[in-house]
Amino acid sequence: MSRRKKNRTVMDAFSNPAARLGFGTFDLTQATQYVPTRMTQNYQLLTTLYRENWIIQNIVQLVPDDALRKWYQVQTAIDPQYIDKLRRLERQTQLRDRLLEGMYWARLYGGAAGIILIKGQDDMSQPLDLDTIMPDSFLGLQILDRWTGIYPSSELVTDPEDEDFGLPAWYTVRDEERGQMVANVHHSRVIRFEGRALPWLEKVTELYWGESEVEAVYQDIVRHDNVAANMAGLTFRANVTYMETDGLDQLLGTANTEMQRRFWNVMAAQSMMESNFGTRIVNKGDVMHQHQYTFAGLADVYDRMMMDVAGAARIPVTKLFGRSPAGMNATGESDMRNYNDYIDGIRDTTVRSILDKLLPILALSAWGRIPDDLEIDFEPMETASPIDNADVIQKRTGAIVTAYQSDLIDQETARRELHGMSEETGAFDAITDQLIGEGKGVMYSSTQQMADPMAGLFNPSPEPPAGTEEAAE
Repeated sequence: MSRRKKNRTVMDAFSNPAARLGFGTFDLTQATQYVPTRMTQNYQLLTTLYRENWIIQNIVQLVPDDALRKWYQVQTAIDPQYIDKLRRLERQTQLRDRLLEGMYWARLYGGAAGIILIKGQDDMSQPLDLDTIMPDSFLGLQILDRWTGIYPSSELVTDPEDEDFGLPAWYTVRDEERGQMVANVHHSRVIRFEGRALPWLEKVTELYWGESEVEAVYQDIVRHDNVAANMAGLTFRANVTYMETDGLDQLLGTANTEMQRRFWNVMAAQSMMESNFGTRIVNKGDVMHQHQYTFAGLADVYDRMMMDVAGAARIPVTKLFGRSPAGMNATGESDMRNYNDYIDGIRDTTVRSILDKLLPILALSAWGRIPDDLEIDFEPMETASPIDNADVIQKRTGAIVTAYQSDLIDQETARRELHGMSEETGAFDAITDQLIGEGKGVMYSSTQQMADPMAGLFNPSPEPPAGTEEAAE
């Protein structure tokens, strides 16, 4: 017989009744609750925020734009003309634009899909067979977000060797206007774009998609917009004019309706006439005052809101808002380095996995074959300046030469290390594999012994000058 476990609420044991802090007290923090909202499922709200809020637009677009700005490089021993043909195919199918579109809607709605279109393959319910892809048959991607007619099936991929293992095996595409099913698409013909990662149960709740980036930043966006709106409203109170007058309480309290109406009409006329060049007519004895509102400290509050939004979005303030926070002595250089590392990580994971699925199709469509050594690489987001690059070359080269002259490494290792710097610094790119192989096992000390077999230990004495006794002997 199984025992049913009761749900228990676990509270912090900290308690200070005198200070009204902790468990069992009237501490205001005890009233804080976190209610699951699942805003990702609110299509109308997400769409409205994207269309009307420029910060949300930046959050959705900046990361994909930076991730695909430096396009991938093909690492294969193939003639450059074939690379040009591949690039033409990418331009014809607008591949980069379609990938950007998929990443946009994944960040906004939590998920999107790109359907691979192949000429002559109308039955998309069949698994994609690379052997059936002919030259010039790749037509591009059709991007659909999770709310525009593509629905994952409940049947999952059960093959552990499949790259989509544990994900939906089929996707139903519907024409929402007509209410008709357009196609049943096999998962091998679908490129998935997901939002923020979720635990498994939450992922199932979101129909195997991710979380919208907007959901993670929504509360910070609300606070930022409210602070900005209130700051803008305070500008109307920068200068407030008020007047001291006798008998106002009696006029408002005991006067008849007609006298009050005339009073308000006079005040309205005075307000309309008042300006920098206008005149206000008052009774003798009335006192006019000018109150000026101070905005000290508001800039710091606004900067804090900016930093909260940027932190939630994982985008530096200088990138998201286009400026550094005032008064914080911040240039944003360290934040940009961290951001560039974040973008490099996205390219090495998300973008690479997408391209790994598309590259064989692109190669067959552009070249008619898939090279055995087909591989791609990404240029780092952050590149060193010429001065910094020269300094790196000098220091690393000096370290390699020192290790070689100390007999710690042979010529092969030294030349391989020098050649390895070429991808990062552009130096020593002319060192060939043949030259590297010729230095195998050759140490610095052995090269010195070859030039001087005795290593300087038994060098003959220099010949004595002519005319001396040593020369006569």
